[in-house]
Formats: sequence, structure tokens, C-alpha cells
Amino acid sequence: MKSLDPFVAGVAALGLAACDTPSTSIKPGQPAIGSSSDLTAFEGARAGQAEMGIQNLGYELIRSEGLTSFWSNRDSGACARITTADGRYSDVTMLPSEDC
Repeated sequence: MKSLDPFVAGVAALGLAACDTPSTSIKPGQPAIGSSSDLTAFEGARAGQAEMGIQNLGYELIRSEGLTSFWSNRDSGACARITTADGRYSDVTMLPSEDC
């Protein structure tokens, strides 16, 4: 069995060590998924738990129609239509801001 070149092994170890570096782009209280302009990553999330995350991204509930709710982020101009089924967000669709 052939051993790795010490330089190659060092570069590989350095690359793996970089994977453990914590991300500094997430602010405290902000969810690890979604953004101020896109909530589609919340699809499949538990509705009760995800709602606070959506609010922490700057969205506010505009209106509800049955199990469908419309969320707007005034700062980014984003609009999301979220449908809930069985306690989870079954469909998250980003819409033009005028649809909110």
C-alpha cells in the first residue's frame, strides 16, 4: 500500500479543518435556513416551529385564506405564499411583491 505524500496529506487535513469553522453570517436568533428574500427552504418544516424563524427574517403575516398564508418582507420586497397541511409547510412559493 502506498502512503500519501506528506504535503498532500497536510493540504487534505487543512481542507478538512476548514469544514469545522463556524459560520459567522448567521445572526443570533436568525434561522439557519431561508433568507430575507427566499423562504422556499422552509417547505416541509413544522409550521409552529418555523413561524418564529420567518418572523426573525423580517417577514410579517399579511393575510390568511384557509390553510394558506401570505407573508411579506417590507425591507426586501419579498412575498411568500405558504400552505400548511398536517402541521407542516407543504408548499412555499415566492411571489411578486404585489401579490401580498
